[in-house]
Amino acid sequence: MQGFLTASALKLPRSSLHTAIRAGWVCFSCRRNGALRPTTLPSYRRSFSSSPARRIDAAPKPYYVTTPIFYVNAAPHVGHLYSMVLADVFKRWEVLKGRQAYLCTGTDEHGMKVQRAAELQEVPPKIFCDGNAETFMDLAQKANMSNDYFIRTTDPDHRETVEFFWGRLRERGYIYESKHEGWYCVSDEAFYPENMVEKRVNSMTGKPFIASIETGNEVEWTEERNYHFRLTDLRDRLLQFYKENPQWVVPASRMADVVSWVQNNLEDLSVSRPVSRLNWGIPVPDDPSQTIYVWVDALINYLTKAGYPMWTPGSENALGWPADVHIIGKDIVRFHCVYWPGLLLALDLPLPKRVLSHGHWMMDSRKMSKSIGNVVNPFFAIDRWGVDTMRYFMIYNGGISQDSDYDNSFIVERYKRGLQGGVGGLLNRVTRSKAWNVRSIIQKAHEGGYNALVGECEPMQTEITELREATDALSLKALDFFEEQLNPGRALKEIMEVVFQANRLLQHTEPWNLVKRGEVEAAHQIIYHAAEALRVAGILLQPFMPEKSAGLLDRLGVDQGQRSFDHARFDSDSAYGVSTVPLWGRRTE
Repeated sequence: MQGFLTASALKLPRSSLHTAIRAGWVCFSCRRNGALRPTTLPSYRRSFSSSPARRIDAAPKPYYVTTPIFYVNAAPHVGHLYSMVLADVFKRWEVLKGRQAYLCTGTDEHGMKVQRAAELQEVPPKIFCDGNAETFMDLAQKANMSNDYFIRTTDPDHRETVEFFWGRLRERGYIYESKHEGWYCVSDEAFYPENMVEKRVNSMTGKPFIASIETGNEVEWTEERNYHFRLTDLRDRLLQFYKENPQWVVPASRMADVVSWVQNNLEDLSVSRPVSRLNWGIPVPDDPSQTIYVWVDALINYLTKAGYPMWTPGSENALGWPADVHIIGKDIVRFHCVYWPGLLLALDLPLPKRVLSHGHWMMDSRKMSKSIGNVVNPFFAIDRWGVDTMRYFMIYNGGISQDSDYDNSFIVERYKRGLQGGVGGLLNRVTRSKAWNVRSIIQKAHEGGYNALVGECEPMQTEITELREATDALSLKALDFFEEQLNPGRALKEIMEVVFQANRLLQHTEPWNLVKRGEVEAAHQIIYHAAEALRVAGILLQPFMPEKSAGLLDRLGVDQGQRSFDHARFDSDSAYGVSTVPLWGRRTE
């Protein structure tokens, strides 16, 4: 194959929400400006009107997976690519199983970091955001990401959702105004308590500074009046939720960190900034002197694309909420696993089902940094190695609990062993030999021709039986790694182990030599088992490497209608064996 051979229902008061929808909801900014008619909603949100013809009853909830939305203050790096590919693999896996699935990614465009970055370039913030958001869109496309939504926090529909959410928090008494003072980190867009900062010395300049212990980024003392969210009122509910859902955060070590934070460090959350300090963001409804805290704004994006607040009875889950998996980096766990569930609990909204927090990518065991000069441009990497090779490498080598090292030599090694020698080598051995006809072998197998091992196969009976059993069990093994452990990397390793196992079988038995010695039926039995292992692996590889796996299945002649999860079982397809693409010449072993 050429590609391998080359480099919980809404709990808001029904009456008030239904009334708001019937009357036509007016966003807070329009009310403030004296608007007399409802805000025009985007088309996808208008579809959730109160019209009985549009009501959705008892429809199964689609799968909903999200990436973090990425700050536009700097260019994308391979860490962004990893989050994108992880989320895409989860979505494609669900589609492989036959489930409707939605994937949302996008950009976080408000906040002080973006405001300052735009000032440095001497351009208006929106112009700055437009250009950088386009770069992230390009990366999603380049990575072959099957995202259904690309949200920007500057989108009008998102602003409406944030304003509505803020209004509901205020109506329920969770927002209050107070003086706030503390250590604020612009890089992290977060306040830190006294016990979470320390004095450090800049290794480059020798100057002392105060830094966050958690991230190492500089903090500054800030005193201001702003709005607060009564997060401490929700401590008991948060801890109860964690207790009832001990596997909510993956890996378990970060779940423990979340529980510890809520038990020992929880404070009411400062949820706005004075316009005098931050004017690039969504204004606080009815108080233009304050800007909504960027993390409150950003986290609500997951609800925006799930159609909130335009949910009618029976349609609350129609666009996937609650999210099945939030994919995030380990540096933003607190925001997603403390602040976000707190905000949702305040409005009695369903919480996301799981949060997958992955490790970072390092180079030479050091965190990638522009100042050090070891940041990897994902566009260059995809251009050099190919999109599926990069997807394969990042999922295979990427870390969940631990950080991972990035090095070009690791990509070459993974490519040669897994794709070129593993999948590509097995595919060539099965399909390009003149010593047998794959289609005839498949036909005979499904006529009961290979129920017993014969001839020269008998000494290899254990090895052949083990391959058959491993192939038949593979889909359920992979399913467990996806759904229980949220670990597609382990699933990929299991799939590839079956490929390697099939290759070992061919190397040990040498079916091409069996044919020469007249042991044709024995050779055909071996090839059938190898072909089945390759077909099943090819089906399960589709979420990881969409293009290469499609080429593999084309080479095997697997019909488009026979490539679903249900067909990833031994003996489940009797119709394949005639390649639908050129074999680029045939060869004998």
